[in-house]
Amino acid sequence: MHRDNPDTRPRIGLIGGGSMGSLFGYHLAGIADVTILESNETVRAGLEREGLRVNEAEPRPIRIARRARDLFTSDVLFLFVKAVDTLRALRPFAGELNPTTAIVSLQNGVGNEDAIKTALGGAVPVILGVTTESAETVAPGAVRSSEQGMTLIGSAGASAATAQAVATLLSRSGLRAAVVYDIKPHLWGKLVANAAVNALSAILDCTAGEILREPDAARLAESLADEAAAVAAALKIALPFANPWQYVTEVIAVGSESKSSMAFDLELGNKSEIDHLNGAVVALGRRAGVATPFNESIVRLMKSLERMRARKGAVPL
Repeated sequence: MHRDNPDTRPRIGLIGGGSMGSLFGYHLAGIADVTILESNETVRAGLEREGLRVNEAEPRPIRIARRARDLFTSDVLFLFVKAVDTLRALRPFAGELNPTTAIVSLQNGVGNEDAIKTALGGAVPVILGVTTESAETVAPGAVRSSEQGMTLIGSAGASAATAQAVATLLSRSGLRAAVVYDIKPHLWGKLVANAAVNALSAILDCTAGEILREPDAARLAESLADEAAAVAAALKIALPFANPWQYVTEVIAVGSESKSSMAFDLELGNKSEIDHLNGAVVALGRRAGVATPFNESIVRLMKSLERMRARKGAVPL
């Protein structure tokens, strides 16, 4: 991409070497020169020593960035940090990144475009997407995955040709990917599912599947999903499904035995994405005149738990 010689391997930068960064980085390393910027020293050392591995496949080597400048000449820059960390992660790139570099966000939430453009400027070629790929870390750089997901991307400032080039890059790497004309309905579809499941998994310290098996938890998850869908409708966003709860149950079925990332954030004492998920539903609901009492309660519960855990110190629940 953006090369005079089409035979030259693309330069791909990844910010974040967690489970999803490792999964996508592994696939992309088969066809591109991949460099990962990771702030966690233990994870960084593991990536440098072992490379990336998915399931039982042979590891693939990648480069480790020591600082942001190591990614300034990337052809494509993928964001695999949590939404709460987007501004912090991108500020060192402001005014330095190649202006033709496509910024690809597959992050949770619906505010990532604004955060990216706040950090890098409004003219940056942004691509937003959602993915049903799943990955569970077993060691730094090593993940387990069904590798049966699908990634949908759409332009949020990038040209149609750039969006198609990124989709082609992902497809060539062995991942299923496609471009959609309007990514916003898909981002909101993901938000509906995340709002229903992620915080509940953290609060109850349970897997997604256990939410379905516990009647009261399932009822609460359905109410959270319904509120998020109502906000989307008020904002005139046509969700890519007719029944929000049915969609949520289908999403849960894919990762029924996994806890949400928010559950692990709570366990480890990390700041969660609650403001970018249920908090976004509440904020946009207020703007649209839609009441969201269930989501507001979940936000208050999660923030209370975060403060309590911070006071006591992060220990396993």
